[in-house]
Amino acid sequence: MAVCARLCGVGPSRGCRRRQQRRGPAETAAADSEPDTDPEEERIEASAAVLAGVGGGLCAGPSPPPPRCSLLELPPELLVEIFASLPGTDLPSLAQVCTKFRRILHTDTIWRRRCREVLHRYRHILGLWQPDIGPYGGLLNVVVDGLFIIGWMYLPPHDPHVDDPMRFKPLFRIHLMERKAATVECMYGHKGPHHGHIQIVKKDEFSTKCNQTDHHRMSGGRQEEFRTWLREEWGRTLEDIFHEHMQELILMKFIYTSQYDNCLTYRRIYLPPSRPDDLIKPGLFKGTYGSHGLEIVMLSFHGRRARGTKITGDPNIPAGQQTVEIDLRHRIQLPDLENQRNFNELSRLVLEVRERVRQEQQEGGHEAGEGRGQQGPRESQPSPAQPRVEVPSRGPDGTPGEDSGKPGDASAAAEPPAQCGQGQPFVLPVGVSSRNEDYPRTCRMCFYGTGLIAGHGFTSPERTPGVFILFDEDRFGFVWLELKSFSLYSRVQATFRNADAPSPQAFDEMLKNIQSLTS
Repeated sequence: MAVCARLCGVGPSRGCRRRQQRRGPAETAAADSEPDTDPEEERIEASAAVLAGVGGGLCAGPSPPPPRCSLLELPPELLVEIFASLPGTDLPSLAQVCTKFRRILHTDTIWRRRCREVLHRYRHILGLWQPDIGPYGGLLNVVVDGLFIIGWMYLPPHDPHVDDPMRFKPLFRIHLMERKAATVECMYGHKGPHHGHIQIVKKDEFSTKCNQTDHHRMSGGRQEEFRTWLREEWGRTLEDIFHEHMQELILMKFIYTSQYDNCLTYRRIYLPPSRPDDLIKPGLFKGTYGSHGLEIVMLSFHGRRARGTKITGDPNIPAGQQTVEIDLRHRIQLPDLENQRNFNELSRLVLEVRERVRQEQQEGGHEAGEGRGQQGPRESQPSPAQPRVEVPSRGPDGTPGEDSGKPGDASAAAEPPAQCGQGQPFVLPVGVSSRNEDYPRTCRMCFYGTGLIAGHGFTSPERTPGVFILFDEDRFGFVWLELKSFSLYSRVQATFRNADAPSPQAFDEMLKNIQSLTS
Protein backbone atom coordinates (compact mmCIF):
# COMPACT_ATOMS: atom_id res chain seq x y z
CA MET A 1 0.00 0.00 0.00
CA ALA A 2 3.02 2.29 0.00
CA VAL A 3 2.41 2.98 -3.68
CA CYS A 4 -1.19 3.92 -2.93
CA ALA A 5 -0.07 6.19 -0.10
CA ARG A 6 2.41 8.03 -2.26
CA LEU A 7 -0.06 8.51 -5.12
CA CYS A 8 -2.67 9.82 -2.70
CA GLY A 9 -0.12 12.22 -1.22
CA VAL A 10 -1.00 11.25 2.41
CA GLY A 11 2.52 10.99 3.74
CA PRO A 12 4.15 7.93 5.36
CA SER A 13 1.52 5.40 6.24
CA ARG A 14 0.98 1.65 6.59
CA GLY A 15 -1.95 1.78 4.26
CA CYS A 16 -4.50 3.92 2.50
CA ARG A 17 -6.26 6.26 4.93
CA ARG A 18 -9.63 5.58 3.42
CA ARG A 19 -9.24 1.86 4.06
CA GLN A 20 -7.92 2.50 7.57
CA GLN A 21 -10.97 4.55 8.38
CA ARG A 22 -13.19 1.61 7.47
CA ARG A 23 -11.29 -0.81 9.78
CA GLY A 24 -11.87 -1.35 13.43
CA PRO A 25 -9.07 -1.02 16.02
CA ALA A 26 -8.37 -4.74 15.97
CA GLU A 27 -8.12 -4.85 12.18
CA THR A 28 -5.83 -1.87 12.20
CA ALA A 29 -3.49 -3.43 14.71
CA ALA A 30 -3.39 -6.63 12.68
CA ALA A 31 -2.69 -4.66 9.51
CA ASP A 32 0.16 -2.82 11.19
CA SER A 33 1.83 -6.13 11.91
CA GLU A 34 1.74 -7.11 8.21
CA PRO A 35 4.11 -5.93 5.54
CA ASP A 36 2.67 -2.99 3.58
CA THR A 37 3.79 -4.27 0.17
CA ASP A 38 3.35 -7.40 -1.81
CA PRO A 39 5.70 -8.96 -4.39
CA GLU A 40 3.83 -7.34 -7.29
CA GLU A 41 4.17 -3.88 -5.73
CA GLU A 42 7.87 -4.43 -5.11
CA ARG A 43 8.36 -5.42 -8.75
CA ILE A 44 6.59 -2.25 -9.96
CA GLU A 45 8.66 -0.03 -7.64
CA ALA A 46 11.93 -1.68 -8.69
CA SER A 47 11.08 -1.17 -12.37
CA ALA A 48 10.14 2.46 -11.75
CA ALA A 49 13.43 3.06 -9.95
CA VAL A 50 15.42 1.65 -12.85
CA LEU A 51 13.53 3.76 -15.40
CA ALA A 52 14.05 6.87 -13.31
CA GLY A 53 17.79 6.22 -13.07
CA VAL A 54 17.77 5.65 -9.30
CA GLY A 55 21.05 4.08 -8.31
CA GLY A 56 22.06 3.80 -11.96
CA GLY A 57 20.39 0.36 -12.32
CA LEU A 58 19.43 -2.77 -10.37
CA CYS A 59 20.95 -3.17 -6.94
CA ALA A 60 21.79 -6.32 -5.10
CA GLY A 61 20.20 -5.15 -1.86
CA PRO A 62 16.76 -3.67 -1.21
CA SER A 63 16.28 -0.12 -2.56
CA PRO A 64 14.85 2.64 -0.42
CA PRO A 65 11.40 3.75 -1.52
CA PRO A 66 11.50 6.78 -3.86
CA PRO A 67 10.42 10.06 -2.27
CA ARG A 68 6.77 10.90 -2.56
CA CYS A 69 5.95 13.55 -5.17
CA SER A 70 2.77 15.40 -6.06
CA LEU A 71 1.97 16.75 -9.50
CA LEU A 72 2.88 20.25 -8.36
CA GLU A 73 6.39 19.10 -7.48
CA LEU A 74 7.17 17.75 -10.95
CA PRO A 75 9.71 19.76 -12.96
CA PRO A 76 8.24 22.15 -15.58
CA GLU A 77 9.75 20.14 -18.44
CA LEU A 78 7.79 17.07 -17.41
CA LEU A 79 4.59 19.05 -16.89
CA VAL A 80 4.92 20.45 -20.43
CA GLU A 81 5.08 16.89 -21.76
CA ILE A 82 2.03 15.88 -19.74
CA PHE A 83 -0.07 18.92 -20.64
CA ALA A 84 0.81 18.66 -24.34
CA SER A 85 -0.77 15.19 -24.44
CA LEU A 86 -4.11 16.31 -22.96
CA PRO A 87 -7.20 17.21 -25.02
CA GLY A 88 -7.45 20.89 -25.82
CA THR A 89 -10.82 21.12 -24.05
CA ASP A 90 -9.12 20.23 -20.73
CA LEU A 91 -6.44 22.91 -20.90
CA PRO A 92 -8.56 25.97 -19.95
CA SER A 93 -9.76 24.20 -16.78
CA LEU A 94 -6.23 23.10 -15.99
CA ALA A 95 -5.00 26.69 -16.27
CA GLN A 96 -7.38 27.65 -13.45
CA VAL A 97 -5.88 25.20 -10.95
CA CYS A 98 -2.93 27.34 -9.91
CA THR A 99 -0.49 29.98 -11.08
CA LYS A 100 2.17 27.42 -11.92
CA PHE A 101 -0.10 25.48 -14.27
CA ARG A 102 -1.31 28.66 -15.92
CA ARG A 103 2.29 29.80 -16.51
CA ILE A 104 3.30 26.45 -17.97
CA LEU A 105 0.29 26.44 -20.29
CA HIS A 106 1.67 29.62 -21.88
CA THR A 107 4.68 27.62 -23.11
CA ASP A 108 4.96 27.76 -26.90
CA THR A 109 6.09 24.14 -27.04
CA ILE A 110 2.62 22.93 -26.05
CA TRP A 111 0.87 24.90 -28.79
CA ARG A 112 3.45 24.19 -31.47
CA ARG A 113 3.00 20.47 -30.84
CA ARG A 114 -0.78 20.80 -30.93
CA CYS A 115 -0.53 22.67 -34.22
CA ARG A 116 1.61 19.92 -35.69
CA GLU A 117 -0.77 17.20 -34.52
CA VAL A 118 -4.17 18.77 -35.10
CA LEU A 119 -3.39 21.07 -37.99
CA HIS A 120 -1.05 18.89 -39.99
CA ARG A 121 -3.40 18.91 -42.96
CA TYR A 122 -3.54 22.74 -42.85
CA ARG A 123 0.22 23.28 -42.66
CA HIS A 124 0.39 24.51 -46.26
CA ILE A 125 -2.03 27.43 -45.85
CA LEU A 126 0.12 29.59 -43.53
CA GLY A 127 1.44 32.69 -45.30
CA LEU A 128 0.23 35.26 -47.86
CA TRP A 129 -2.50 34.63 -50.43
CA GLN A 130 -4.36 36.48 -53.14
CA PRO A 131 -8.10 35.70 -53.43
CA ASP A 132 -9.60 35.23 -56.86
CA ILE A 133 -12.20 38.02 -56.81
CA GLY A 134 -12.18 39.00 -60.45
CA PRO A 135 -10.28 42.25 -61.04
CA TYR A 136 -10.28 43.28 -57.37
CA GLY A 137 -7.96 40.67 -55.84
CA GLY A 138 -6.93 41.14 -52.23
CA LEU A 139 -4.36 40.26 -49.58
CA LEU A 140 -4.95 37.42 -47.11
CA ASN A 141 -2.53 36.57 -44.30
CA VAL A 142 -3.00 33.17 -42.60
CA VAL A 143 -1.37 32.91 -39.17
CA VAL A 144 -1.40 30.79 -36.00
CA ASP A 145 -3.00 32.74 -33.15
CA GLY A 146 -3.29 30.88 -29.85
CA LEU A 147 -5.89 28.14 -30.25
CA PHE A 148 -6.71 29.13 -33.83
CA ILE A 149 -5.40 29.41 -37.34
CA ILE A 150 -6.93 32.66 -38.62
CA GLY A 151 -7.17 34.07 -42.13
CA TRP A 152 -6.95 37.88 -41.94
CA MET A 153 -7.93 39.96 -44.95
CA TYR A 154 -5.70 43.07 -45.08
CA LEU A 155 -7.41 46.22 -46.36
CA PRO A 156 -5.86 49.58 -47.28
CA PRO A 157 -6.71 52.60 -45.12
CA HIS A 158 -9.55 54.84 -46.14
CA ASP A 159 -8.92 57.01 -49.17
CA PRO A 160 -6.87 59.17 -49.43
CA HIS A 161 -5.00 58.63 -46.14
CA VAL A 162 -2.16 56.61 -47.64
CA ASP A 163 0.11 56.89 -44.59
CA ASP A 164 -2.47 55.42 -42.20
CA PRO A 165 -1.99 51.79 -41.06
CA MET A 166 -3.64 48.88 -42.82
CA ARG A 167 -7.01 47.60 -41.65
CA PHE A 168 -7.80 43.90 -41.33
CA LYS A 169 -10.74 41.64 -40.62
CA PRO A 170 -11.01 37.85 -40.10
CA LEU A 171 -12.50 35.76 -42.90
CA PHE A 172 -12.14 32.30 -41.38
CA ARG A 173 -10.57 30.46 -38.50
CA ILE A 174 -9.64 26.87 -37.70
CA HIS A 175 -10.46 25.84 -34.15
CA LEU A 176 -7.83 23.92 -32.17
CA MET A 177 -9.77 22.95 -29.06
CA GLU A 178 -10.46 19.36 -30.05
CA ARG A 179 -7.82 16.69 -29.60
CA LYS A 180 -7.75 14.93 -32.96
CA ALA A 181 -9.84 17.15 -35.23
CA ALA A 182 -10.09 20.80 -36.22
CA THR A 183 -13.26 22.79 -36.84
CA VAL A 184 -13.42 25.37 -39.64
CA GLU A 185 -15.51 28.47 -38.96
CA CYS A 186 -16.55 31.23 -41.36
CA MET A 187 -16.10 34.70 -39.85
CA TYR A 188 -17.71 36.64 -42.70
CA GLY A 189 -20.77 38.74 -41.90
CA HIS A 190 -21.98 40.26 -38.65
CA LYS A 191 -23.56 37.34 -36.77
CA GLY A 192 -20.44 35.72 -35.37
CA PRO A 193 -18.61 32.49 -36.27
CA HIS A 194 -20.50 29.79 -38.13
CA HIS A 195 -19.75 26.55 -39.91
CA GLY A 196 -17.43 26.63 -42.92
CA HIS A 197 -15.16 24.39 -44.94
CA ILE A 198 -11.62 24.57 -46.32
CA GLN A 199 -10.42 22.46 -49.21
CA ILE A 200 -6.72 22.31 -49.98
CA VAL A 201 -6.58 22.00 -53.75
CA LYS A 202 -2.79 21.77 -53.92
CA LYS A 203 0.23 23.10 -52.09
CA ASP A 204 -0.12 26.67 -53.38
CA GLU A 205 -3.90 26.85 -53.68
CA PHE A 206 -6.88 26.35 -51.39
CA SER A 207 -10.54 27.31 -51.29
CA THR A 208 -13.02 28.30 -48.59
CA LYS A 209 -16.75 27.71 -48.48
CA CYS A 210 -19.36 28.98 -46.06
CA ASN A 211 -22.02 26.42 -45.17
CA GLN A 212 -24.35 28.95 -43.53
CA THR A 213 -24.51 31.99 -45.81
CA ASP A 214 -27.71 33.13 -44.09
CA HIS A 215 -25.38 34.40 -41.33
CA HIS A 216 -24.11 37.01 -43.82
CA ARG A 217 -27.54 38.56 -44.37
CA MET A 218 -28.83 41.58 -42.47
CA SER A 219 -32.37 42.27 -41.36
CA GLY A 220 -32.48 45.44 -43.42
CA GLY A 221 -31.75 43.58 -46.63
CA ARG A 222 -29.23 44.54 -49.32
CA GLN A 223 -29.53 48.25 -48.62
CA GLU A 224 -28.38 47.82 -45.03
CA GLU A 225 -25.60 45.48 -46.17
CA PHE A 226 -24.44 48.05 -48.72
CA ARG A 227 -24.44 50.91 -46.21
CA THR A 228 -22.46 48.81 -43.74
CA TRP A 229 -19.97 47.72 -46.41
CA LEU A 230 -19.55 51.33 -47.58
CA ARG A 231 -18.71 52.54 -44.08
CA GLU A 232 -16.14 49.75 -43.69
CA GLU A 233 -14.65 50.04 -47.18
CA TRP A 234 -14.63 53.82 -47.62
CA GLY A 235 -15.30 55.22 -44.16
CA ARG A 236 -18.21 57.30 -45.43
CA THR A 237 -21.80 57.18 -46.65
CA LEU A 238 -22.98 57.31 -50.24
CA GLU A 239 -24.38 60.80 -49.59
CA ASP A 240 -20.83 61.97 -48.83
CA ILE A 241 -19.69 60.96 -52.33
CA PHE A 242 -20.98 63.64 -54.65
CA HIS A 243 -19.45 62.42 -57.91
CA GLU A 244 -21.63 60.13 -59.95
CA HIS A 245 -18.70 58.28 -61.56
CA MET A 246 -17.24 57.35 -58.19
CA GLN A 247 -20.64 56.20 -56.95
CA GLU A 248 -20.93 53.90 -59.96
CA LEU A 249 -17.51 52.36 -59.30
CA ILE A 250 -18.32 51.79 -55.62
CA LEU A 251 -21.69 50.21 -56.32
CA MET A 252 -20.13 48.00 -59.01
CA LYS A 253 -17.50 46.72 -56.57
CA PHE A 254 -20.09 45.94 -53.89
CA ILE A 255 -22.30 43.98 -56.30
CA TYR A 256 -19.36 42.05 -57.70
CA THR A 257 -17.58 41.16 -54.45
CA SER A 258 -20.66 40.37 -52.35
CA GLN A 259 -21.75 37.58 -54.66
CA TYR A 260 -18.84 35.41 -53.48
CA ASP A 261 -20.14 35.16 -49.87
CA ASN A 262 -16.68 34.13 -48.65
CA CYS A 263 -16.62 31.14 -51.02
CA LEU A 264 -13.26 31.88 -52.58
CA THR A 265 -10.15 30.36 -54.10
CA TYR A 266 -6.78 31.63 -52.90
CA ARG A 267 -3.39 31.45 -54.60
CA ARG A 268 -0.11 31.82 -52.75
CA ILE A 269 1.98 34.94 -53.17
CA TYR A 270 5.49 35.65 -51.93
CA LEU A 271 7.18 38.80 -50.73
CA PRO A 272 9.85 39.96 -53.18
CA PRO A 273 13.43 38.96 -52.38
CA SER A 274 15.72 41.70 -51.11
CA ARG A 275 19.32 42.41 -52.07
CA PRO A 276 21.90 44.42 -50.12
CA ASP A 277 22.38 46.89 -52.97
CA ASP A 278 18.68 47.72 -53.36
CA LEU A 279 18.07 51.42 -52.94
CA ILE A 280 15.04 50.73 -50.76
CA LYS A 281 13.65 47.52 -49.43
CA PRO A 282 11.15 45.87 -51.78
CA GLY A 283 7.76 44.91 -50.43
CA LEU A 284 4.11 45.93 -50.29
CA PHE A 285 2.91 49.51 -50.69
CA LYS A 286 -0.50 51.18 -50.49
CA GLY A 287 -1.18 53.88 -53.04
CA THR A 288 -3.75 56.30 -54.38
CA TYR A 289 -5.70 55.19 -57.46
CA GLY A 290 -7.98 58.10 -58.16
CA SER A 291 -11.66 57.21 -58.11
CA HIS A 292 -10.85 53.60 -57.25
CA GLY A 293 -9.50 54.58 -53.84
CA LEU A 294 -6.38 53.04 -52.29
CA GLU A 295 -4.89 49.80 -53.58
CA ILE A 296 -1.97 47.52 -52.71
CA VAL A 297 1.06 47.15 -54.99
CA MET A 298 4.09 44.89 -54.70
CA LEU A 299 7.45 46.49 -55.52
CA SER A 300 10.19 44.16 -56.79
CA PHE A 301 13.59 44.58 -58.49
CA HIS A 302 14.69 42.75 -61.63
CA GLY A 303 18.19 43.64 -62.72
CA ARG A 304 18.12 47.19 -64.03
CA ARG A 305 14.37 47.51 -63.78
CA ALA A 306 11.92 47.89 -60.92
CA ARG A 307 8.36 46.68 -61.28
CA GLY A 308 5.11 47.25 -59.46
CA THR A 309 2.51 44.48 -59.50
CA LYS A 310 -1.05 44.97 -58.33
CA ILE A 311 -2.15 42.82 -55.40
CA THR A 312 -5.51 44.57 -55.35
CA GLY A 313 -6.98 45.96 -58.54
CA ASP A 314 -9.95 47.55 -60.26
CA PRO A 315 -11.99 47.14 -63.47
CA ASN A 316 -9.42 49.13 -65.48
CA ILE A 317 -6.20 47.45 -64.34
CA PRO A 318 -6.95 44.13 -62.59
CA ALA A 319 -5.06 42.59 -59.71
CA GLY A 320 -2.00 40.67 -60.86
CA GLN A 321 -1.05 43.08 -63.65
CA GLN A 322 2.28 44.90 -63.75
CA THR A 323 1.19 48.52 -63.45
CA VAL A 324 4.53 50.32 -63.75
CA GLU A 325 8.04 49.56 -64.85
CA ILE A 326 10.96 51.77 -63.85
CA ASP A 327 14.07 51.97 -66.02
CA LEU A 328 16.90 52.34 -63.54
CA ARG A 329 19.38 53.07 -66.34
CA HIS A 330 17.70 56.36 -67.18
CA ARG A 331 17.65 58.85 -64.38
CA ILE A 332 15.81 62.16 -64.78
CA GLN A 333 17.34 65.30 -63.34
CA LEU A 334 14.57 67.63 -62.25
CA PRO A 335 14.90 71.36 -63.00
CA ASP A 336 14.93 74.05 -60.33
CA LEU A 337 11.86 74.48 -58.17
CA GLU A 338 10.33 77.25 -60.28
CA ASN A 339 10.61 75.26 -63.51
CA GLN A 340 9.21 72.15 -61.79
CA ARG A 341 5.88 73.96 -61.66
CA ASN A 342 5.84 74.06 -65.45
CA PHE A 343 4.22 70.89 -66.74
CA ASN A 344 5.55 71.42 -70.26
CA GLU A 345 9.12 71.46 -68.92
CA LEU A 346 8.64 68.15 -67.11
CA SER A 347 6.97 66.65 -70.17
CA ARG A 348 9.88 67.74 -72.36
CA LEU A 349 12.42 66.03 -70.09
CA VAL A 350 10.47 62.77 -69.97
CA LEU A 351 9.80 62.61 -73.71
CA GLU A 352 13.49 63.17 -74.44
CA VAL A 353 14.33 60.13 -72.32
CA ARG A 354 11.60 58.11 -74.00
CA GLU A 355 13.08 58.90 -77.40
CA ARG A 356 16.51 57.83 -76.15
CA VAL A 357 15.06 54.53 -74.90
CA ARG A 358 13.35 53.99 -78.25
CA GLN A 359 16.62 54.53 -80.12
CA GLU A 360 18.46 52.11 -77.85
CA GLN A 361 15.85 49.48 -78.54
CA GLN A 362 16.13 49.99 -82.29
CA GLU A 363 19.92 49.76 -82.12
CA GLY A 364 19.56 46.37 -80.49
CA GLY A 365 21.39 47.06 -77.26
CA HIS A 366 22.09 44.04 -75.08
CA GLU A 367 19.24 45.03 -72.76
CA ALA A 368 16.94 46.55 -75.35
CA GLY A 369 14.42 43.76 -75.10
CA GLU A 370 14.42 43.50 -71.33
CA GLY A 371 10.83 43.61 -70.21
CA ARG A 372 9.63 44.42 -73.74
CA GLY A 373 7.17 41.57 -73.74
CA GLN A 374 5.26 43.23 -70.91
CA GLN A 375 5.51 46.77 -72.26
CA GLY A 376 3.56 46.15 -75.44
CA PRO A 377 4.41 47.17 -78.98
CA ARG A 378 2.74 50.57 -78.82
CA GLU A 379 4.93 52.05 -76.12
CA SER A 380 7.30 53.67 -78.61
CA GLN A 381 4.73 54.74 -81.19
CA PRO A 382 3.21 57.92 -79.69
CA SER A 383 5.27 61.02 -80.39
CA PRO A 384 5.33 64.39 -78.61
CA ALA A 385 3.41 65.87 -81.51
CA GLN A 386 0.78 63.12 -81.44
CA PRO A 387 -0.29 62.46 -77.86
CA ARG A 388 -2.76 59.69 -77.35
CA VAL A 389 -6.27 61.09 -76.99
CA GLU A 390 -8.07 58.00 -75.71
CA VAL A 391 -8.07 58.09 -71.92
CA PRO A 392 -9.61 55.38 -69.74
CA SER A 393 -12.09 56.26 -67.03
CA ARG A 394 -10.85 58.97 -64.72
CA GLY A 395 -11.90 60.16 -61.36
CA PRO A 396 -13.87 63.37 -60.91
CA ASP A 397 -10.72 65.11 -59.77
CA GLY A 398 -8.89 64.11 -62.94
CA THR A 399 -6.78 61.36 -61.37
CA PRO A 400 -6.42 58.11 -63.27
CA GLY A 401 -9.25 55.68 -62.88
CA GLU A 402 -6.61 53.21 -63.86
CA ASP A 403 -3.50 52.80 -62.03
CA SER A 404 -0.18 53.97 -61.15
CA GLY A 405 3.25 53.50 -60.24
CA LYS A 406 5.88 52.23 -58.13
CA PRO A 407 9.40 52.18 -57.01
CA GLY A 408 12.81 52.15 -58.28
CA ASP A 409 16.04 50.90 -56.95
CA ALA A 410 19.44 52.37 -57.57
CA SER A 411 21.33 49.12 -57.82
CA ALA A 412 22.17 49.94 -61.43
CA ALA A 413 22.01 53.71 -61.19
CA ALA A 414 24.92 55.79 -62.36
CA GLU A 415 25.55 57.10 -58.86
CA PRO A 416 26.08 54.94 -55.78
CA PRO A 417 23.45 55.18 -53.03
CA ALA A 418 25.70 57.31 -50.83
CA GLN A 419 25.81 60.05 -53.47
CA CYS A 420 22.12 59.70 -54.28
CA GLY A 421 20.97 60.25 -50.70
CA GLN A 422 21.03 64.07 -50.93
CA GLY A 423 17.50 65.40 -51.24
CA GLN A 424 16.27 68.16 -53.48
CA PRO A 425 13.09 70.27 -53.36
CA PHE A 426 10.10 68.80 -55.15
CA VAL A 427 6.73 70.20 -56.20
CA LEU A 428 4.09 68.95 -58.58
CA PRO A 429 3.63 70.88 -61.82
CA VAL A 430 0.62 73.14 -62.10
CA GLY A 431 -2.28 71.22 -63.58
CA VAL A 432 -1.22 67.80 -62.24
CA SER A 433 -3.91 66.51 -59.90
CA SER A 434 -3.15 64.59 -56.73
CA ARG A 435 -5.53 62.61 -54.57
CA ASN A 436 -3.40 63.48 -51.56
CA GLU A 437 -1.97 67.00 -51.37
CA ASP A 438 0.13 66.08 -48.35
CA TYR A 439 2.97 64.60 -50.42
CA PRO A 440 6.67 65.05 -49.46
CA ARG A 441 8.31 68.27 -50.65
CA THR A 442 11.76 66.71 -50.89
CA CYS A 443 12.83 63.80 -53.10
CA ARG A 444 16.01 61.75 -53.48
CA MET A 445 15.98 60.96 -57.19
CA CYS A 446 13.77 60.39 -60.23
CA PHE A 447 13.77 57.80 -63.02
CA TYR A 448 12.00 57.34 -66.31
CA GLY A 449 9.18 54.82 -66.23
CA THR A 450 6.11 53.59 -67.99
CA GLY A 451 2.67 53.00 -66.52
CA LEU A 452 -0.10 50.72 -67.72
CA ILE A 453 -3.48 52.31 -68.44
CA ALA A 454 -6.58 50.75 -70.01
CA GLY A 455 -10.28 51.22 -70.58
CA HIS A 456 -12.97 49.61 -68.47
CA GLY A 457 -12.70 45.83 -68.51
CA PHE A 458 -8.94 46.02 -69.19
CA THR A 459 -9.61 46.98 -72.81
CA SER A 460 -6.89 48.48 -75.05
CA PRO A 461 -4.11 48.31 -72.43
CA GLU A 462 -1.17 50.54 -73.22
CA ARG A 463 2.00 51.72 -71.51
CA THR A 464 2.55 55.46 -71.32
CA PRO A 465 5.55 57.49 -70.10
CA GLY A 466 5.88 58.86 -66.61
CA VAL A 467 8.25 59.83 -63.83
CA PHE A 468 9.05 57.73 -60.77
CA ILE A 469 9.96 59.88 -57.74
CA LEU A 470 11.73 58.33 -54.75
CA PHE A 471 11.00 60.32 -51.60
CA ASP A 472 12.46 58.16 -48.82
CA GLU A 473 12.75 54.57 -47.63
CA ASP A 474 8.99 54.16 -47.31
CA ARG A 475 7.39 56.49 -49.88
CA PHE A 476 7.50 57.08 -53.61
CA GLY A 477 5.31 58.55 -56.30
CA PHE A 478 4.54 58.37 -59.99
CA VAL A 479 3.53 61.19 -62.35
CA TRP A 480 1.34 60.08 -65.26
CA LEU A 481 2.07 62.52 -68.06
CA GLU A 482 -0.88 61.79 -70.32
CA LEU A 483 -3.34 61.74 -67.44
CA LYS A 484 -1.74 64.73 -65.71
CA SER A 485 -2.08 62.99 -62.39
CA PHE A 486 0.10 61.94 -59.48
CA SER A 487 -0.07 58.84 -57.27
CA LEU A 488 1.54 58.60 -53.84
CA TYR A 489 2.61 55.29 -52.27
CA SER A 490 3.46 54.41 -48.69
CA ARG A 491 4.99 51.18 -47.38
CA VAL A 492 2.80 48.60 -45.64
CA GLN A 493 4.30 48.52 -42.14
CA ALA A 494 3.46 44.95 -41.19
CA THR A 495 5.47 41.80 -40.53
CA PHE A 496 4.38 38.76 -42.52
CA ARG A 497 5.62 35.29 -41.60
CA ASN A 498 5.83 32.29 -43.91
CA ALA A 499 5.83 34.69 -46.87
CA ASP A 500 9.40 34.53 -48.21
CA ALA A 501 9.96 33.02 -51.63
CA PRO A 502 12.03 29.81 -51.55
CA SER A 503 14.10 31.18 -54.46
CA PRO A 504 14.18 34.14 -56.89
CA GLN A 505 12.95 31.76 -59.58
CA ALA A 506 9.93 30.83 -57.47
CA PHE A 507 9.09 34.51 -57.00
CA ASP A 508 9.31 35.22 -60.73
CA GLU A 509 7.11 32.22 -61.46
CA MET A 510 4.57 33.46 -58.94
CA LEU A 511 4.42 36.86 -60.69
CA LYS A 512 3.79 35.18 -64.03
CA ASN A 513 1.04 33.02 -62.58
CA ILE A 514 -0.97 35.84 -60.99
CA GLN A 515 -0.58 38.00 -64.09
CA SER A 516 -1.79 35.23 -66.39
CA LEU A 517 -5.08 34.99 -64.48
CA THR A 518 -6.19 38.42 -65.71
CA SER A 519 -4.37 38.69 -69.04
